[in-house]
Amino acid sequence: MKVKIVHDDAPVLLVGGGEVDQQVLAAALPAAGQVVAADGGAAQVLALGRMPDAVYGDMDSLAPEVQAQLDDGVLRAIPEQNSTDFDKCLRHIEAPLVFGYGFLGHRLDHQLAAMTVLVKHPDRRCLLIGAEDVVMVCPPHLSLDLPGGTRFSLYPMAPVTGRSNGLHWPIDGLAFTPAGTIGTSNTVDGPVRLHMDGPAMLLILPVACLSALLAGLADAPETWPALG
Repeated sequence: MKVKIVHDDAPVLLVGGGEVDQQVLAAALPAAGQVVAADGGAAQVLALGRMPDAVYGDMDSLAPEVQAQLDDGVLRAIPEQNSTDFDKCLRHIEAPLVFGYGFLGHRLDHQLAAMTVLVKHPDRRCLLIGAEDVVMVCPPHLSLDLPGGTRFSLYPMAPVTGRSNGLHWPIDGLAFTPAGTIGTSNTVDGPVRLHMDGPAMLLILPVACLSALLAGLADAPETWPALG
């Protein structure tokens, strides 16, 4: 059975069942057009008085009494066990940007799985936002205006190369791999310019840089093509 996809020309808010600051989520909800929940994330959305527009997942962590609160057509069960609930959601959202809450923190295995999904769907521009960090796949080109000394981390999920300006340790000429050269704990010296040669590099910034990151993404419309 084909599952209905969420289409929007505006950013979509995606909420998982992991660690979320309820005050932060409450502030984000009013600005969202459509709100999607990953399985148990529906409970977090409902608790703040918002009905999700769609809930995707295998529903193994969404209690029956919570499912009963959802409007008709909101619950979109995908029973297969070969992908995570985050994957199920991201591949069923078509929007220029997805803000993901509830996917960082609490359990390391869940965080690692979420990072894998990000690089599995590089054509779906998604920011995962946690208490400390914001994480996304580096687009092909990105310019950021960040304060000097800002923590700037790059982590390869597969072999990848690129070029940079404005970083204390430039990345030009480096062959990044998960089990070799990585780019964590770099710092900003001036306006940052990044050029990546493939969709395999994660950008990890302090969550305080979210506004600057959004400004940079507004000027970086190019995205990676879908894999495969």
